[in-house]
Amino acid sequence: MRHVAIFVEKFEQCEKFYVDLLGMQVEWRPDDNNVYLTSGNDNVALHRASGKAAGQFQKLDHIGFIIQTPELVDDWFEFLAANNVTIRNAPKTHRDGARSFYCYDPDGIVVQIIYHPPLCPAS
Repeated sequence: MRHVAIFVEKFEQCEKFYVDLLGMQVEWRPDDNNVYLTSGNDNVALHRASGKAAGQFQKLDHIGFIIQTPELVDDWFEFLAANNVTIRNAPKTHRDGARSFYCYDPDGIVVQIIYHPPLCPAS
């Protein structure tokens, strides 16, 4: 999976989170209610949820960003916590050797920062 599209109520704050904190870049902004962001490998589309139907849109359980080393998971944890991002849990190493933590974007969507060995072969 290289693309995810999500409805967000806090559109500007979510864009700032993904761009300013997670380092994504704006790839395309077709209008004021939609923006497509890229990390170079992945694409996140933010669509403004507004009006009465805003709370009725489906949201995901979580989205994940792959990190190249387990040590970088800890670095990202410290960076996001220092930037007042709400953290769901501290980093932990899983039984399969993966290491991750979860935080929340400004709209309450859970974001996982994860080192996953099968996707990050040793250099």
